[in-house]
Amino acid sequence: MESARKAARRAEVERNDRALLRAARAVVAEDGAHAAVATIAARAGVGVGTLYRRYPTKEQLFQHLCSLALDDYLRAAEEGLAHDDPWRGFEHYLTAAVLSGTGGLGAIAGTITVTEEMSATAARGDAAAEELVRRAHDAAVLRADVGPVDIALLIEQLGRSPLVEQLTQQGRTDLVEAAEHARRRVIAVALDGLRAPAPTPLPDPPPGWELFSERWRLPDGPTAP
Repeated sequence: MESARKAARRAEVERNDRALLRAARAVVAEDGAHAAVATIAARAGVGVGTLYRRYPTKEQLFQHLCSLALDDYLRAAEEGLAHDDPWRGFEHYLTAAVLSGTGGLGAIAGTITVTEEMSATAARGDAAAEELVRRAHDAAVLRADVGPVDIALLIEQLGRSPLVEQLTQQGRTDLVEAAEHARRRVIAVALDGLRAPAPTPLPDPPPGWELFSERWRLPDGPTAP
């Protein structure tokens, strides 16, 4: 009986944690660094005390969100590299990264301390993404003037769907599926625009990784991923 109670309690804790993380990602997408703990807890359907028992500070919650997002990004890139076809691998990476919302946490850049674990995962993800782009360039399937930073920026831009978010907030479940389908069409349009050959060149100069790393730097603090 005691073991059953403990198992039920663990299951409840895991459900609450999943709900908190979903709510936190959604609220951060809407409110950025100003996302309130009370709003996150209310969206998750739990009390603020439950949130603080799991995450003693808002920074720790945000750090965990970032760690999960970086894991998703790395997974998308590594799965892409597992494809024999360079374009299919690249397509999988971009689509999976966009749909997992890996770029949706940019709003909290520069407001939290970046852990060593976060930096290491980010470096692995960036290296895998660069290899995907290199493979696609070598196979002449990706336009030559697009680099890995362009792709990372595109993933961040497509990582949110204001239409899906709005309909979800309105409780319009009758339209959410259609909005998700429309979002996939937008991703397909973006992918088509990345194919080689390019009809017109992109504006110079190409962006560098400092656009990502520098904005995560805390005042007088270390540079983030």
